[in-house]
Amino acid sequence: MTRQAPRFHVIPTLVRELCTDSLRPWLHLLEPSAAASLGQVRATFLGVSTVLLDDGHTAVLTDGFFSRPGIVRTLARRIAPDRARIAAALRLAGVTDLAAVFVCHSHYDHALDSAVVAAATGAQLLGSTSTARTAGILADHRVTVVQPGQPMRFGEFTLTALPAQHSPGDRVPGTIDHPLDPPARMRDWRTGDCYSLHVTHRDRALLVHASANFLPGALADQQADTVYLGVGTLGKQDDRFRADYWAETVTAVGARRVLPIHWDNFTRPLHRPLRPLPRVFDDFNTTMRFLTQAGSRDGVSVQMPLVGSPADPWPDHTRRTP
Repeated sequence: MTRQAPRFHVIPTLVRELCTDSLRPWLHLLEPSAAASLGQVRATFLGVSTVLLDDGHTAVLTDGFFSRPGIVRTLARRIAPDRARIAAALRLAGVTDLAAVFVCHSHYDHALDSAVVAAATGAQLLGSTSTARTAGILADHRVTVVQPGQPMRFGEFTLTALPAQHSPGDRVPGTIDHPLDPPARMRDWRTGDCYSLHVTHRDRALLVHASANFLPGALADQQADTVYLGVGTLGKQDDRFRADYWAETVTAVGARRVLPIHWDNFTRPLHRPLRPLPRVFDDFNTTMRFLTQAGSRDGVSVQMPLVGSPADPWPDHTRRTP
């Protein structure tokens, strides 16, 4: 029997798939920082789909995932909130008090730290029934199971959960049916209900849409000047899917500005420079080429969010004329 020669042509493909795209081609899109101004909202991106909104009186946060355990621990061992990393991230963002922590869905890269962050900042934890089952350290009155379409008021902010769908290829679907007490396996943090978060502040509106998927027509009656748009795995989808995704999120709400979120490799700690997901999971350059081309065509500004520093979520060019 003839021994088959090794297929060396496979090796470059494997290496390429494990590589990470560079951010360098897109750094010219980085949004400018903006000094804090009492009464004016500032947004701070803190990796994955964690966005801090603060007007100097009230602050709200989406997800609040800061532990970011490494890939080996995540896949092979049990994980739990890393309180030192959580405290360091809150210091980085200047967070001492939060009114609310809203969890977009209950995977570990959204919900792992949510109860610890809420407990440390005095926040109300908002999310699905599955998310509520991750909140064991919080008293029941500190946890709210949201009702889609029902506005919730915190200071000048009005938060509304809207039905959404996880990106294609959900590896941990289903619900969390029993209290989840870390440490636990990554797969124990099941999706639960998935939401977009619509936020208004006085006469301005934005949308935090964490997962790169859509429910047709779900946002048709909404308006948002700015969209923090989840793009994880979007580069692996086909052209039709990306076009439909843009239409059902950005176009549907009449947005004038888009900032991609949930693109970074969340197995790297936040104190290190963020990098896109490896190509085996995503194709960041394809995503960014699509976003910038769609934005140029539709008159929508596409910018990269500034990590760890406040920025204006509504620059002048997003303001609508009466």
